[in-house]
Amino acid sequence: MTKFRLPPLLLFFVATTLFADTNREVLLEFDSPASIRNWRAVNDGVMGGRSVGRYRLTDKNMLEFFGYLSLENNGGFASIRLPSGDFNFKQGDSVILRVKGDGRTYNMNLYAQRNLGGYSFRQSFKTTANKLIEVKLPVDQFVATWRGRVFPKQELNPSQIAGLGILLGDKKQGKFSLQIESISIQRGEKN
Repeated sequence: MTKFRLPPLLLFFVATTLFADTNREVLLEFDSPASIRNWRAVNDGVMGGRSVGRYRLTDKNMLEFFGYLSLENNGGFASIRLPSGDFNFKQGDSVILRVKGDGRTYNMNLYAQRNLGGYSFRQSFKTTANKLIEVKLPVDQFVATWRGRVFPKQELNPSQIAGLGILLGDKKQGKFSLQIESISIQRGEKN
């Protein structure tokens, strides 16, 4: 009788793939109009700017954040936000974004208040034009900001994360487009 044995390298890849999947929880996928219903656009018009940021569901089941960033009237940001959710983040977790961008640098924002007031905890990520990439953003590396100013002494309690969003404010006037396939939590080793 012949015994079948997996080559060690193949066994390693199978094991790490299985482990990675059990450590990851999909928070948001965009497979229907209902999946984007609670998102909101918030642009620099709230302070007199002229940027236009919108969102829609694409035919490839992605949330597309798109528009035109304007620097007129002291403007310069466009954003979309999901004001509430039961995200259940813990210390050591990471946010995993699967995105197709335009080569610009975007910010992922986490909010610890249900009304999205107060600080937003921010981390930047660079996209690759017309290529689907995965971005890993450790929750403990998000930095508190308020109206563009950084507050390094403010700490984010992951269990209080109540909302999230994507913001473009790279000071580059022009059209933009970011497609989001999914947003997941990668659980830390301590969880």
